[in-house]
Amino acid sequence: MNEEIANSTATVNPYTLGLYLVFDRLKWDLSAESWKSRKKLRSLKDKYSNQKAVILCNGPSLLKSDLGLLDNVFTFGLNKINLMFDKNRFRPSCIVANNLLVIEQNADFYNETDIPLFIDSKGKKFVTPRKNVTYIHTSSPRLKFARDCSISIYQGFTVTFVALQLAYHMGFNEVALIGCDHNFVTKGPANKSVTSGETDPNHFDPNYFAGGVKWQLPDLFQSEVSYHMANSVYEASGRKIWNATVGGQLEIFQRIELSDFINKKS
Repeated sequence: MNEEIANSTATVNPYTLGLYLVFDRLKWDLSAESWKSRKKLRSLKDKYSNQKAVILCNGPSLLKSDLGLLDNVFTFGLNKINLMFDKNRFRPSCIVANNLLVIEQNADFYNETDIPLFIDSKGKKFVTPRKNVTYIHTSSPRLKFARDCSISIYQGFTVTFVALQLAYHMGFNEVALIGCDHNFVTKGPANKSVTSGETDPNHFDPNYFAGGVKWQLPDLFQSEVSYHMANSVYEASGRKIWNATVGGQLEIFQRIELSDFINKKS
Protein backbone atom coordinates (compact mmCIF):
# COMPACT_ATOMS: atom_id res chain seq x y z
CA MET A 1 0.00 0.00 0.00
CA ASN A 2 1.49 3.33 -1.02
CA GLU A 3 1.84 6.43 1.13
CA GLU A 4 -1.17 8.17 -0.38
CA ILE A 5 -3.43 5.29 0.66
CA ALA A 6 -1.89 5.12 4.09
CA ASN A 7 -2.53 8.82 4.70
CA SER A 8 -5.90 9.32 3.03
CA THR A 9 -9.10 7.40 3.58
CA ALA A 10 -11.18 9.57 1.28
CA THR A 11 -10.19 7.77 -1.93
CA VAL A 12 -9.97 4.23 -0.55
CA ASN A 13 -12.76 1.77 0.13
CA PRO A 14 -13.04 1.68 3.95
CA TYR A 15 -13.43 -2.10 3.99
CA THR A 16 -10.32 -2.60 1.84
CA LEU A 17 -8.30 -0.20 3.97
CA GLY A 18 -9.55 -1.77 7.21
CA LEU A 19 -8.69 -5.27 6.00
CA TYR A 20 -5.24 -4.17 4.95
CA LEU A 21 -4.57 -2.57 8.32
CA VAL A 22 -5.73 -5.67 10.22
CA PHE A 23 -3.29 -7.91 8.36
CA ASP A 24 -0.58 -5.28 8.53
CA ARG A 25 -1.07 -5.05 12.31
CA LEU A 26 -0.89 -8.86 12.69
CA LYS A 27 2.30 -8.97 10.64
CA TRP A 28 3.85 -6.27 12.82
CA ASP A 29 2.63 -7.92 16.03
CA LEU A 30 4.43 -11.13 15.12
CA SER A 31 7.78 -9.46 14.43
CA ALA A 32 10.50 -9.43 17.08
CA GLU A 33 11.18 -5.76 16.43
CA SER A 34 7.63 -4.81 17.40
CA TRP A 35 8.11 -6.23 20.88
CA LYS A 36 11.46 -4.50 21.30
CA SER A 37 9.97 -1.15 20.29
CA ARG A 38 6.91 -1.61 22.48
CA LYS A 39 9.13 -2.37 25.44
CA LYS A 40 10.99 0.91 24.82
CA LEU A 41 7.71 2.80 24.52
CA ARG A 42 6.33 1.28 27.72
CA SER A 43 9.46 2.38 29.56
CA LEU A 44 8.76 5.96 28.42
CA LYS A 45 5.12 6.01 29.56
CA ASP A 46 4.65 9.06 31.81
CA LYS A 47 8.42 9.31 32.34
CA TYR A 48 8.30 13.10 31.98
CA SER A 49 5.13 13.83 33.94
CA ASN A 50 4.53 17.52 34.69
CA GLN A 51 7.42 18.64 32.50
CA LYS A 52 7.50 20.81 29.36
CA ALA A 53 8.46 19.92 25.81
CA VAL A 54 8.87 21.80 22.54
CA ILE A 55 8.07 20.35 19.13
CA LEU A 56 10.13 21.85 16.30
CA CYS A 57 8.06 21.87 13.12
CA ASN A 58 9.69 22.48 9.75
CA GLY A 59 8.21 25.72 8.44
CA PRO A 60 10.39 28.67 7.36
CA SER A 61 9.55 30.51 10.59
CA LEU A 62 11.58 27.97 12.55
CA LEU A 63 14.63 30.08 11.63
CA LYS A 64 13.08 33.01 13.52
CA SER A 65 12.88 31.08 16.82
CA ASP A 66 15.67 31.43 19.37
CA LEU A 67 16.81 27.82 19.71
CA GLY A 68 19.28 28.90 22.37
CA LEU A 69 16.32 28.97 24.76
CA LEU A 70 15.91 25.20 24.42
CA ASP A 71 19.09 24.02 26.12
CA ASN A 72 17.28 22.65 29.18
CA VAL A 73 13.99 21.64 27.55
CA PHE A 74 13.03 18.29 26.03
CA THR A 75 12.60 18.78 22.28
CA PHE A 76 11.04 16.77 19.48
CA GLY A 77 12.68 17.36 16.09
CA LEU A 78 10.66 16.34 13.04
CA ASN A 79 11.61 14.68 9.78
CA LYS A 80 14.65 16.44 8.28
CA ILE A 81 15.47 18.65 11.27
CA ASN A 82 19.09 17.60 10.76
CA LEU A 83 19.33 20.01 7.81
CA MET A 84 19.83 22.83 10.29
CA PHE A 85 22.63 21.12 12.21
CA ASP A 86 25.31 22.85 10.16
CA LYS A 87 23.78 26.24 10.99
CA ASN A 88 23.76 26.06 14.81
CA ARG A 89 24.66 23.87 17.76
CA PHE A 90 21.09 22.88 18.53
CA ARG A 91 20.32 19.16 18.67
CA PRO A 92 16.86 17.80 19.54
CA SER A 93 16.26 15.31 22.33
CA CYS A 94 14.70 12.97 19.74
CA ILE A 95 13.48 12.95 16.14
CA VAL A 96 10.09 11.75 14.84
CA ALA A 97 9.47 10.68 11.23
CA ASN A 98 6.49 8.81 9.81
CA ASN A 99 6.32 9.64 6.09
CA LEU A 100 8.04 6.94 4.02
CA LEU A 101 9.27 9.37 1.37
CA VAL A 102 10.97 11.44 4.08
CA ILE A 103 12.40 8.37 5.81
CA GLU A 104 13.84 7.02 2.57
CA GLN A 105 15.35 10.37 1.57
CA ASN A 106 16.86 10.96 5.01
CA ALA A 107 17.91 7.35 5.70
CA ASP A 108 21.65 8.04 5.56
CA PHE A 109 21.37 10.44 8.48
CA TYR A 110 18.98 8.25 10.44
CA ASN A 111 21.34 5.30 10.10
CA GLU A 112 24.36 7.16 11.44
CA THR A 113 22.95 9.41 14.18
CA ASP A 114 22.93 8.59 17.90
CA ILE A 115 19.91 10.83 18.53
CA PRO A 116 16.89 8.76 19.67
CA LEU A 117 14.57 8.16 16.72
CA PHE A 118 10.85 7.40 16.53
CA ILE A 119 10.31 5.96 13.06
CA ASP A 120 7.18 4.58 11.42
CA SER A 121 7.33 0.79 11.47
CA LYS A 122 7.26 0.60 7.65
CA GLY A 123 10.45 2.64 7.69
CA LYS A 124 12.28 -0.40 9.03
CA LYS A 125 13.27 -1.26 5.46
CA PHE A 126 15.24 2.01 5.32
CA VAL A 127 16.37 2.49 8.93
CA THR A 128 18.38 -0.29 10.54
CA PRO A 129 17.15 -1.49 13.95
CA ARG A 130 19.47 -0.48 16.77
CA LYS A 131 19.41 0.80 20.33
CA ASN A 132 18.37 4.40 19.59
CA VAL A 133 15.62 3.45 17.10
CA THR A 134 12.02 2.93 18.22
CA TYR A 135 9.42 1.99 15.65
CA ILE A 136 5.86 3.28 16.02
CA HIS A 137 3.02 1.54 14.24
CA THR A 138 -0.03 2.97 12.50
CA SER A 139 -2.99 0.62 12.61
CA SER A 140 -6.19 2.68 12.44
CA PRO A 141 -7.82 4.48 9.49
CA ARG A 142 -10.10 6.30 11.92
CA LEU A 143 -9.40 9.59 13.61
CA LYS A 144 -8.16 8.93 17.12
CA PHE A 145 -5.56 10.18 19.57
CA ALA A 146 -3.31 7.52 21.08
CA ARG A 147 -2.83 8.22 24.76
CA ASP A 148 -0.61 5.12 24.86
CA CYS A 149 1.64 4.81 21.79
CA SER A 150 3.08 1.41 22.69
CA ILE A 151 0.44 -0.41 20.62
CA SER A 152 -0.29 1.90 17.71
CA ILE A 153 -0.91 5.52 16.69
CA TYR A 154 -2.91 7.46 14.11
CA GLN A 155 -0.82 9.59 11.75
CA GLY A 156 -3.32 12.42 11.57
CA PHE A 157 -2.04 13.73 8.21
CA THR A 158 0.93 15.46 9.85
CA VAL A 159 4.01 14.32 11.74
CA THR A 160 3.29 17.06 14.28
CA PHE A 161 0.22 15.10 15.41
CA VAL A 162 2.39 11.98 15.84
CA ALA A 163 4.80 14.00 18.00
CA LEU A 164 1.89 15.32 20.08
CA GLN A 165 0.77 11.75 20.75
CA LEU A 166 4.28 10.75 21.79
CA ALA A 167 4.57 13.80 24.05
CA TYR A 168 1.30 12.88 25.74
CA HIS A 169 2.42 9.25 26.09
CA MET A 170 5.63 10.40 27.74
CA GLY A 171 3.70 12.48 30.26
CA PHE A 172 4.55 16.06 29.26
CA ASN A 173 2.13 18.49 30.86
CA GLU A 174 2.73 21.44 28.52
CA VAL A 175 3.89 21.29 24.90
CA ALA A 176 4.73 24.22 22.62
CA LEU A 177 4.99 24.19 18.84
CA ILE A 178 7.48 26.33 16.97
CA GLY A 179 7.97 26.55 13.21
CA CYS A 180 4.38 25.40 12.61
CA ASP A 181 3.51 27.86 9.84
CA HIS A 182 0.50 25.84 8.65
CA ASN A 183 0.88 27.47 5.27
CA PHE A 184 2.47 26.22 2.05
CA VAL A 185 3.47 28.23 -1.00
CA THR A 186 3.08 25.16 -3.21
CA LYS A 187 -0.59 24.44 -3.92
CA GLY A 188 -2.39 21.35 -5.19
CA PRO A 189 -4.62 18.43 -4.20
CA ALA A 190 -4.09 17.29 -0.61
CA ASN A 191 -1.86 14.23 -0.13
CA LYS A 192 -0.86 14.13 -3.80
CA SER A 193 2.71 12.99 -4.48
CA VAL A 194 4.53 15.60 -6.56
CA THR A 195 8.04 16.25 -7.81
CA SER A 196 9.94 19.06 -6.15
CA GLY A 197 11.49 21.98 -7.95
CA GLU A 198 15.07 23.23 -7.68
CA THR A 199 14.48 24.78 -4.25
CA ASP A 200 11.89 24.41 -1.49
CA PRO A 201 10.00 27.54 -0.32
CA ASN A 202 7.84 25.62 2.13
CA HIS A 203 10.38 24.56 4.75
CA PHE A 204 13.20 26.05 6.81
CA ASP A 205 15.85 24.83 4.38
CA PRO A 206 15.68 25.38 0.60
CA ASN A 207 17.06 21.86 0.12
CA TYR A 208 14.37 20.18 2.27
CA PHE A 209 12.41 18.91 -0.75
CA ALA A 210 14.43 20.00 -3.76
CA GLY A 211 16.17 18.76 -6.85
CA GLY A 212 13.36 16.62 -8.22
CA VAL A 213 12.59 14.44 -5.19
CA LYS A 214 9.08 13.19 -4.46
CA TRP A 215 7.04 14.68 -1.64
CA GLN A 216 3.39 14.84 -0.66
CA LEU A 217 1.32 17.99 -0.65
CA PRO A 218 -0.13 18.76 2.79
CA ASP A 219 -3.71 18.21 3.87
CA LEU A 220 -4.23 21.34 5.96
CA PHE A 221 -7.92 20.66 6.63
CA GLN A 222 -7.35 17.13 7.95
CA SER A 223 -4.34 18.40 9.90
CA GLU A 224 -6.61 20.91 11.61
CA VAL A 225 -9.08 18.14 12.47
CA SER A 226 -6.21 16.26 14.11
CA TYR A 227 -5.00 19.36 15.95
CA HIS A 228 -8.48 19.99 17.35
CA MET A 229 -8.60 16.42 18.64
CA ALA A 230 -5.14 16.71 20.22
CA ASN A 231 -6.15 19.98 21.87
CA SER A 232 -9.31 18.40 23.30
CA VAL A 233 -7.45 15.39 24.70
CA TYR A 234 -4.76 17.53 26.32
CA GLU A 235 -7.27 19.93 27.88
CA ALA A 236 -9.48 17.09 29.16
CA SER A 237 -6.41 15.77 30.99
CA GLY A 238 -5.49 19.16 32.45
CA ARG A 239 -2.63 19.57 29.99
CA LYS A 240 -1.90 22.31 27.46
CA ILE A 241 -0.68 22.71 23.88
CA TRP A 242 0.70 26.16 23.04
CA ASN A 243 1.65 27.73 19.72
CA ALA A 244 4.96 29.56 20.08
CA THR A 245 5.48 29.87 16.33
CA VAL A 246 6.66 33.26 15.07
CA GLY A 247 3.79 34.19 12.76
CA GLY A 248 2.18 31.44 10.73
CA GLN A 249 -1.50 30.67 10.19
CA LEU A 250 -2.26 28.08 12.87
CA GLU A 251 -4.72 29.57 15.35
CA ILE A 252 -6.10 26.41 17.02
CA PHE A 253 -3.71 26.55 19.96
CA GLN A 254 -3.29 29.53 22.25
CA ARG A 255 -0.36 31.75 21.28
CA ILE A 256 2.63 32.33 23.52
CA GLU A 257 6.15 33.70 23.13
CA LEU A 258 8.75 30.93 23.31
CA SER A 259 10.66 32.72 26.08
CA ASP A 260 7.46 33.03 28.12
CA PHE A 261 6.72 29.34 27.65
CA ILE A 262 10.19 28.38 28.79
CA ASN A 263 10.13 30.64 31.84
CA LYS A 264 6.56 30.10 33.04
CA LYS A 265 5.83 27.57 35.77
CA SER A 266 3.81 24.52 34.76
